[in-house]
Amino acid sequence: MLKSKYTFPILLIVLVMILLASIALGAVSISLADMRLAIIHWFNGVQPASIVESVFLQIRLPRVLLCAITGAILSVSGVLMQGLFRNPIVEPGLVGTSAGAALGASFVFVFASWFGPTIQSFVGPLLVPMFAFFGGLIATFIVYQLSKSHARVSLTSLLLVGVAINAVALSGTGFMTYLARDPQARSISFWNLGTFAGASWFQVELVFLVALVVLFLSLKDAKKLNAFILGEEEAGYLGIDTKQLKRKILIANTAMVAIATSFVGVIGFMGLIVPHVMRLLVGSDHRKLLPASMLGGAALLLLADMGARLLLAPAEIPIGIITSLVGAPVYIFLLKGNNLIENKGGAHD
Repeated sequence: MLKSKYTFPILLIVLVMILLASIALGAVSISLADMRLAIIHWFNGVQPASIVESVFLQIRLPRVLLCAITGAILSVSGVLMQGLFRNPIVEPGLVGTSAGAALGASFVFVFASWFGPTIQSFVGPLLVPMFAFFGGLIATFIVYQLSKSHARVSLTSLLLVGVAINAVALSGTGFMTYLARDPQARSISFWNLGTFAGASWFQVELVFLVALVVLFLSLKDAKKLNAFILGEEEAGYLGIDTKQLKRKILIANTAMVAIATSFVGVIGFMGLIVPHVMRLLVGSDHRKLLPASMLGGAALLLLADMGARLLLAPAEIPIGIITSLVGAPVYIFLLKGNNLIENKGGAHD
């Protein structure tokens, strides 16, 4: 663990550097001078003076900001869920949120014709995000209700029911893909792999607002989460209302994952990898781990998005492919490095 008072300033500087690089690099290169001029024009109410300024303000900047906020959200969710289950291999979608969102989005792709022109014109591009958001909420609510026993939610039941509901939701998504025509099936596949291509300022503002509120509430409960790691009974002996804490963490995780997933699709491994890496840097104290994961998650997802945009330019790779391709081996390495994978080999292994 890197114990240094400079850890957070370094993380912040790295994030700003990656943020600027992500804005600058792409099909249209944007210099720092272009960024500065565009921002001055924006604040003064002046129309963009060039195509570069338009690309910066309307395409690149909202995409990069949405990507950073999403990375922060998924990473903080991972910290919360790993703290709740006291298990480092838990990820934010465990309780069905991501799978439920995928099922909701798939339903719209396949049955969009069911919604009349009036509804489609009124809701517009928000139809898929709305169904994805409520799909995630409904799936998590079902998991929570089925996990109750005598008005008490067991973490073991929550884990097992979450696995079952995830399987049901994924089966539903598979059935939607089976029913879909080729263009619809392609839309489902791309959504399930994640993309920031359609980022808008409305999405940035909404996701940022949810992230700000939930992160603030999560930091307020950081001490309680530290005590919860000792065990549910031990935390109760310390005067913590464990039932309320579990409910608050589940609500926070569901809100963050559902709102992020609804706009950009499913992005794997972020909530799994980042908490591990940040624990190596700042330790397991949630008062430090939560903000560190927020900064680290934003930076790592920005790097993944740059790779998605630049590796096969002008084509774009779905970002979920990048995060899974890089995240899986890194996760295995971290598990082995922390002795979380039991070595069952013989003396010569």
